[in-house]
Amino acid sequence: MMEILFTPNALIALLTLTFLEIILGIDNIVFLSIVSGKLKAEDQPRARRIGLLLAMLFRIILLFGITWVLSLQATLFSIEWGFFEAHVTGQSLIIFGGGLFLLYKSVSEIHHKLEGEEEGTTGKASNSLSQAIVQIALLNIVFSFDSILTAVGMVSMKEPSAGGFGYEGALLIMILSVVISIVIMMIFAGPVSKFVNEHPTIQILGLSFLILIGVMLLAEGSHLAHFRFGNDVEVTSIPKGYLYFAIFFSLFVEFLNLRMKKTRNAVKLHNSEIVDKKLKDSDVTN
Repeated sequence: MMEILFTPNALIALLTLTFLEIILGIDNIVFLSIVSGKLKAEDQPRARRIGLLLAMLFRIILLFGITWVLSLQATLFSIEWGFFEAHVTGQSLIIFGGGLFLLYKSVSEIHHKLEGEEEGTTGKASNSLSQAIVQIALLNIVFSFDSILTAVGMVSMKEPSAGGFGYEGALLIMILSVVISIVIMMIFAGPVSKFVNEHPTIQILGLSFLILIGVMLLAEGSHLAHFRFGNDVEVTSIPKGYLYFAIFFSLFVEFLNLRMKKTRNAVKLHNSEIVDKKLKDSDVTN
């Protein structure tokens, strides 16, 4: 099995899958930043660590139960109302429910921020640590399913003689990619959370991203459940590439705005110092 891991194809698969796991983990880091930002300062690093460790744990457990995960593609029940048809599976229920939870959480957080509601009392802040961990755990289950389904689609479990990596080899590649990606996210989670929480516009942008991801999960859950309206209209999933391009483009524009604002403030400060110096020199002369 270790010989398979060090083949060029396996290394390429490992690097590619690790990169995809990091990209797919961006929404996880944004959610962690928003949720942990409401906690006391000393609790925030612990919430981020627990959240990312839960993400790694759920992914590894699901990888070992890959047969069970794939069995969730079986239809649990069907709905046929003439104008609407659906064949609901276990995967569709989990992903659809996760999309609803993410939409609810994102919209409620935006409402709290626009209304100026803050976590005021110490008791409320201390209680919110356990609440934050529960919220993180629930959403990690959904993100883990999405991540594992992507991994299974990329790494072939066929025998090496048939051009694959075998069951054990594919499992090892997927587990290593999960561990490496989570370690990288742990390294950058602190600086990212600090940056997000120090800039209110980034917070709103991050919550807007979570709304987009929630809509994507709803569409994906509907697609997995084969939602069909009328005779020809079937719900399709939203390509993740479009979504992440929109997210990165929005972040790039916001970084330009922040840079421009910083430069403008520096110029104003410099001009103010010049004016103050001239006034002082004028007072000395008089």
